[in-house]
Amino acid sequence: MDWFVAPDYWTSRLVFQRALAGVYLVAFLTAALQFRALTGERGMLPVPAFVARVRFRAAPSVFQLHYSDRFFAACAWAGCAVSAALLAGLDSMLPLWGAMLLWLVPWALYLSIVNVGQTWYSFGWESLLLEVGFLAVFLGNDEVAPPVVVLFLLRWILFRVEFGAGLIKMRGDECWRKLTCLDHHHETQPMPGPLSWFFHHLPKPVHRVEVAANHVTQLVVPVLLFTPQPIATAAAALMIVTQLWLVLSGNFSWLNWITIVLALSAVRFPGNPPAVADAPLWYEVVVLAVAVLLLTLSYHPVANMISRRQIMNRSFDPLHLVNTYGAFGSVSRTRYEVVIEGTSDDVPREDSDWREYEFRGKPGDPRRWPRQFAPYHLRLDWLMWFAALSPAYAGSWFGGLVERLLENDRDTLRLLRHSPFPPDEPPRHIRARLFRYRYTTWRELRETGACWERTYVREYLPPTRLAGMSQRS
Repeated sequence: MDWFVAPDYWTSRLVFQRALAGVYLVAFLTAALQFRALTGERGMLPVPAFVARVRFRAAPSVFQLHYSDRFFAACAWAGCAVSAALLAGLDSMLPLWGAMLLWLVPWALYLSIVNVGQTWYSFGWESLLLEVGFLAVFLGNDEVAPPVVVLFLLRWILFRVEFGAGLIKMRGDECWRKLTCLDHHHETQPMPGPLSWFFHHLPKPVHRVEVAANHVTQLVVPVLLFTPQPIATAAAALMIVTQLWLVLSGNFSWLNWITIVLALSAVRFPGNPPAVADAPLWYEVVVLAVAVLLLTLSYHPVANMISRRQIMNRSFDPLHLVNTYGAFGSVSRTRYEVVIEGTSDDVPREDSDWREYEFRGKPGDPRRWPRQFAPYHLRLDWLMWFAALSPAYAGSWFGGLVERLLENDRDTLRLLRHSPFPPDEPPRHIRARLFRYRYTTWRELRETGACWERTYVREYLPPTRLAGMSQRS
């Protein structure tokens, strides 16, 4: 069937596949390096406890069948290896069916991780990677030209990502409609980057232009993805530029990068594609069957997207095949941070020697400038931002974090930038305090060298010690 393939998108597929493999590699690396403290057997939210109460049907995962820290590590590092192989182009050296199976491996492994990851894996970019990764299985390799149907479905995902995010903003916080949200967002976003301070201090008229441009990119440009070339390529290019702007202004894990990857699939690159044989019948049947399935499953995400009660970042099936997306329907006006401190004193007092724990990404020491971590995802740092918004967001894991800090747990301390206590001398007490953070002005920055100014708000957690710990005599 001549209509089944689009040879002109040969280079688009190649660029898309290699870029997606790179995102997979970052995702698996993040899982491999952080899981023990977060979801390991002695983690804050252990996988064994989760699978004991959640059935396989609700959260399909290989870890429902067996779990150990060693097995999880093997799966995560295997995902890294397969992703690296795909990045190097191994799929192009295999027969079509072999390439499809190879692309299926990272999807199945990452699905297994996400479905037992609980709060740590509750972000929209997890489902987005799985939805895109599933479609990549059916995009083919050098044996066939790219299937039109799969290319269309990739644009369908990109449309829902952008258009859904645009709608949630227009229906949500009034500052999006007043074009004033970016007066606050660069300061209050979950994890600022090294340039966020400068973005915040742009003139207010520039912020208005930023918001207006965002509305155009998310509510108008996505429709152009389904128009003829070169308009569709121009639309995708605008989305890429917008996402790169977001990459510069903050740390949003791989959300911006996976969106850029999606947009690349809609770009038609110049050049003559190589001649290939017709797609085999079995491949055409499989691709069309998958397309029918995904379009059918799109009903609930679309119904949610057009609903006045639209919700963000939700999966409607346990395989994360078709999901709903959106971000920052509301924008915080004030930034709060939870500062965790410990002391070796037997009896904690206000004048005790309280020493502050430093996180890798979230603001702490007002003089420490934010760093760029994305697309790598600092899961604990992101959840600490939610904890500052409300203790309810941290109810399931914050106590576990404090307990492990009192134990000087090695895996937990590896998630931090700095622990103020030697490995063999854990603190006797831990406390947490809530501070209000704001960016310094240009003058304050010159005078103090600090990019943040913080003010004590209230106690977040009173001095706490391990149960059964006796005071030193």
